[in-house]
Amino acid sequence: MKKIKNSKIAHRKRRHGKIRSRVIGTAKLPRLSVFRSNKFIYAQLIDDEKQATIASASDFGLKGKTKTERATQAGSNLAKMANDKKIKSIVFDRGGFIYAGRVKAFAEAVRASGIKF
Repeated sequence: MKKIKNSKIAHRKRRHGKIRSRVIGTAKLPRLSVFRSNKFIYAQLIDDEKQATIASASDFGLKGKTKTERATQAGSNLAKMANDKKIKSIVFDRGGFIYAGRVKAFAEAVRASGIKF
């Protein structure tokens, strides 16, 4: 892959690196990592000590509605999986994306389901 100096992706990766230097997930306090593509949103609960994914969700298979509504539904699905595994609080890793739009809708849906950030 070519190194592109002033691209959106390069700036996002730089921001993500800064965030990841401060945010660490454990078994009791996993990291919620979010990735937003042009079409879909993906998220994982990660235990960085074991380097294992605890749960994951995306809006890939969800039908209809807008992207924001699908992100909200995916957030509710992930929160339901976390509650099944008795996870009550997490650390949020927005992945270098701005906390607005689909990322914000996803995070608020997780919070509404009782998970604390």
